[in-house]
Amino acid sequence: MITEDRLKPGDKLPSERELSERLNVGRSSVREALRALELLGLIETRRGEGTFIRDFKGHQLIPLLSTFILQDENSKRDVIETKFLIEKNCLALILKRADLESFLTDRSMIKDPINDDEFFLRIVQLADNHLLLRIWVILADYVNSLQLNMQKPVKTDYKRLLTALSDRDEEKIAEAYHLLRGLSNE
Repeated sequence: MITEDRLKPGDKLPSERELSERLNVGRSSVREALRALELLGLIETRRGEGTFIRDFKGHQLIPLLSTFILQDENSKRDVIETKFLIEKNCLALILKRADLESFLTDRSMIKDPINDDEFFLRIVQLADNHLLLRIWVILADYVNSLQLNMQKPVKTDYKRLLTALSDRDEEKIAEAYHLLRGLSNE
């Protein structure tokens, strides 16, 4: 419904009765679903006004997942690995889809200190795949909440990756990415 009706943060949701009719479910089911969405911070109810969509950034999904679901070491490793896979695949996608010139000439991307999340957010945005972007943002939030002692790339690592992108050399891009992330080149 949110997609079909093009609802965005701040927009009012239909009433429980309307939702019940439109979704062909009982009002108690609608009420329960709305309560769950509110607990996640995705919607908010204002007494006397109705229920509204909240900004995605205000959600509680990451703390909720980390508290109940993603506690074991294998799950943490899987999340980090998935984030890296998305970044690597987005690097391949931007070679096919993006006009890289403005990105490559944007000197603010390699200022000191380089913000890794900002750098790769730009990469994922350039890939022009909104689903990958949404998943990456959630994974990046979760990885940041872990406060891990991961290898910190240095400026030359980013420059090497930018040079490989400029050359549009897939093999060099993969190699530069693996060096930047401290991964074996598999």
